[in-house]
Amino acid sequence: MNLVIKEGYSAGCIGRIAELHARFYSRLAGFGLPFEAKVARGMAEFLEQFQQGRDGIWLAVQGDEIHGAIAIDGSHATEKGAHLRWFITSDETRGTGIGNRLLASAMAHCATCGFQSVYLWTFEGLEAARHLYEKHGFRLVHQQPGNQWGKVVNEQRFERKL
Repeated sequence: MNLVIKEGYSAGCIGRIAELHARFYSRLAGFGLPFEAKVARGMAEFLEQFQQGRDGIWLAVQGDEIHGAIAIDGSHATEKGAHLRWFITSDETRGTGIGNRLLASAMAHCATCGFQSVYLWTFEGLEAARHLYEKHGFRLVHQQPGNQWGKVVNEQRFERKL
């Protein structure tokens, strides 16, 4: 599979990224409509307020098909750190190294922007993703039960100082 990392918005990416999240997390954790709606709504709001040179989105594509994504929301980077969001790969590409390439693209953007720190929220049990986060310098800094994704899970916050 010949995947290319494309930077920036692409027509249909909101729907495709929401679909990738919904299908994966439905199978893995039983997340449903509240989660899918949260992903789609958040991504639409992010892209509507997107500022080049501060924010970033990268898509793993083969031809016209999106197989993965990651985004950096830099809107509150000075106060809270940059927010890594919507990191996902398709079932077909998981384990090929594309997640590592997406994460490296996002971290290079953060360094170029001069952000002091980056954070993300995830939940316990996503070992492959956690391995990638730790490989790229993220550390688990907080855990708590929560239901921001529509089901109670052990939420985790990871941070990386730059």
